Formats: sequence, C-alpha cells, structure tokens
Amino acid sequence: MKNPALLSCTALLLWSLCAAAQSAPASMSAATPASALQARISRVEQGLSTRIVVKGSPERKMALEERMAFHRVPAVSIALIDQGRIAWARAYGVADAANQRPATPTTLFQAGSISKPLSALGALRLVEQGRLSLDADANDQLASWKIPQNAFTRAGTINLRRLLNHSAGVTVHGYNGYAPGQPLPTLLQVLDGIAPANSEPVRVDIAPGSAWRYSGGGYSIVQLMVAEASGQPFERYLDTAVLQPLGMTHSTYAVPLPEGAASQAASAHDGAGQALAGRWRLYPESAAAGLWSTPSDLAQVILEVQRAEAGGPGRILSRDMVSTMLTRGLGEYGLGFFVEDLGDRTSFSHSGGTEGFRSQLYGYTRSGQGVVVMTNSINGAALIDEILCSIAAEYGWPEFQVVEKTAIPTDAATNRLLAGDYRLLDQPAHVVAEGQRLYFQSDLFGAGRMELFRESGDSFFMTAQDMSIRFGRNDDGTIAGFDLIRGAGTYAAHRTH
Repeated sequence: MKNPALLSCTALLLWSLCAAAQSAPASMSAATPASALQARISRVEQGLSTRIVVKGSPERKMALEERMAFHRVPAVSIALIDQGRIAWARAYGVADAANQRPATPTTLFQAGSISKPLSALGALRLVEQGRLSLDADANDQLASWKIPQNAFTRAGTINLRRLLNHSAGVTVHGYNGYAPGQPLPTLLQVLDGIAPANSEPVRVDIAPGSAWRYSGGGYSIVQLMVAEASGQPFERYLDTAVLQPLGMTHSTYAVPLPEGAASQAASAHDGAGQALAGRWRLYPESAAAGLWSTPSDLAQVILEVQRAEAGGPGRILSRDMVSTMLTRGLGEYGLGFFVEDLGDRTSFSHSGGTEGFRSQLYGYTRSGQGVVVMTNSINGAALIDEILCSIAAEYGWPEFQVVEKTAIPTDAATNRLLAGDYRLLDQPAHVVAEGQRLYFQSDLFGAGRMELFRESGDSFFMTAQDMSIRFGRNDDGTIAGFDLIRGAGTYAAHRTH
C-alpha cells in the first residue's frame, strides 16, 4: 500500500512486554524435565542429514552449527510443537552478519509466502461473517478494480475459492520486492503492472478451474477483496482479525516496518552470507508476501488449525471452515496450505521465500506436532530441509525420512552436453559441468550449487534437496530442457543457451 500502516496501539505495547517472555525457554513444562528436553534439543541440533543420500556413502549426522556455516546462513530460528503446545523455541547465529547482533526467539524474519495461509484465514473469516462469498464471481465482490475480461475469464468463474487454491488461471508467480527508498506502488498499480510496480499485470491467461498454477497475483486480488469487504486497509484488518486473536504480538503486515519492530528484525543475506544493502526488500503485495513474524508466533497458526480441526474452540474459524481449508482442490493445495492426507493425520504446510529470507511452516492434524523454521539467507531452504530430517527422526514424524538412492557413473562428455542456461518458473537456472561432476543452481532454491547424481539415462537426483531432474532432447540429440520433479509437482524448464 502507498501509505504505511502502523500496528495497532495494543500490538505495539505488547511487542516490548512479550519479548522477554518469548525469549525465555518457558516451553519446558513440568511434565517434561528440563534435562530430558535439552537432550532432545541437542539430538536435533546434532542430527542433521540431507533428505537424499547416495547408497553406499558413509552415514554421517551433522551439527546445526556446522551446516549453518556450510550453507552460509547467518541465523536460524526454530519453534517446535509437540503434544499440542510449543515444546521449545531456539535461535542460532546472528541476525545481521555486519554487526554480529545475536538472533533470539523474538527476532523477526520475513515470512514470504507463509503470508498466504494467514491471508486465507482472514479472508475465510469474512466468508463466515457473510461479508465475502467463496463461490460467487470475484468481480461482483470488487468495487475499485475489476479483473479484466477476456476469452479465458468467460470459460469459468473466478471466485475466492479458486484464488485461494491457485486455480483461478491468474498470472504472476511471485514478487521481487522493493529496496528501501524506492517508490512503492499502490495495490491497484500492482494489479495493473503500472509503475512504480516492478511486476507484470495480474491477468487471467488460462481457463479458471482448469489447472493448478501458483499465483501470488491471485492473492493480490484476494488482498483487495479483503480490504474492501472489511472496510479497512488489509494490514490493519489482518492485525485485528488474525494476529491479535492468536496472540501474535511479534508479527505485522505493515510496510515499511514500524521503528520498534525494525530494531528487532533480522537482515536479509545473499548467497555469500553478506547482508543486503538497506537490510531487506519491501513487499507491499501484503497478502502474498508481506508478513514479518517469528517462529513462536507462526506456531500459533499451527496450533489454531489443530485446535479447530479437532473440534476445539477456534479463535478465527469454525471447524467446518478449517476442514474446508485442509481439503485439496486442484494440485496439492487446499485454501492457503499445501495439504497431504497421510491416513492417520493430515499435514498442512507452506514455505516462504523473499530476497534473502527462507522459511517453512509445517503442521499435522491429530498428532499435535509441527514446526516453524525461519532463516535470514537466500540459502536457507536446503538447511531447513536438513533440520526437518533431524526433527522427524527425533520426534517420530511420518515424513522427512532419509532415503537412499543408487548413483551410476556419468562422464565428462555427457555432462558438457547437459550443461547450460535454462529458464525455470520464469527464473534463470543453470546446469554446470566440472569434469565427472554435474551441478544445478537456481535462486529459487538458493544461491549455492547442488550436485546432480545420475540415476539412469538423462535422469539425475540431488542430495541437497529432495528433487530430481529429467532432461529432454530434441530430435537431433541436443538438450531442449528438463523437468524438475519436486514432490508430486513437475516443473518444466527450457534451455536458453
């Protein structure tokens, strides 16, 4: 938004009052002796592993401190949920590599796309209040701006349900942010791609309801729907309707950060571990990417979903609406969360990434388990994966188990053929050959290169993250591009050089 919105007086007051309480290890309850809890934390800290390992390689658990240095991640903050409560919260490293300010559990991080599930909570609250409709045409619920009509919009209804599920056919995958001091666009300028907005116009270019395609642009439409239906600026409404009821006193959608919050915020860092000039980027596309928070605050979102899904007193939504959130539409997505039915429980999650920050929220229904991990580095995703493997091993989670894969030899000639520049999700990606070794790099997953191990033919896997690549050839044998497989998703890339 053009005019910065301040936190409510209540939130600003509680910000300082709650800092000491959240930074203390109050998570040690009488039911869990301090020594036993500390032993579990230590095993997590010393038990990191890549999700995929090459069969035959020596088994080795790694220390968190060691892996932070390897990935050049200055700070990591973790809040672990067990037995339906925050069992422990810890922060490691420095909030800013330049001044070596220590990170604490109350240090703020940009949450990136973890903004989306909270935005969905706010929007669905308005649905339950009868101020928005899930299934009515979105344009009938918009006043100051309308989704431009074309042949695609006439092929299906664009509604709130599809916008929250990323199945409305809307463009703009994500946003790049703005350096401090740059002019910030209004939401309407973002939607129409008008300067000073640095993103393309938000438009519909496939039939609504025909495919799942991640769209930050769709959540910008949701942002406008929420602001107009609530009669408040989006960030103020989310503060009063979601953040305050959940006790998230260290969280805000305000752009820019209020001075008191900025002093407690981590700085963003590049792939070399250097702090960004200006400390961070600004994201006026609030619903999609604008949230600042802490792991302990975001853990309250997990606990809220778990309580409501179990039939307890939800502070934001009813049990039925939470069930709707956790029901898959198209893709692996519900309304605001990635969702996986595991039989005895359902996982709900979302990752987040802005320039120089990477985060992950992961929770389970019916088991009272979950975690939020936040980092202040573009390299944070690979480290988060390793932390999740350690947590899963210690706490008996059904996911994030270490998997062995067999690698077969490759050769320098094949590697040179595969090496080149590619375009993946409209972002640069690179395959680099160094003799018998082949590497993949994309800022979508961090600045560091990840080694590719040959599994068969033109198929390769990585150990740094649970992803694989399958190259495709033209009729003359040259490489046309590749498919990147991550979970149940397949993402095509084409060769540019």
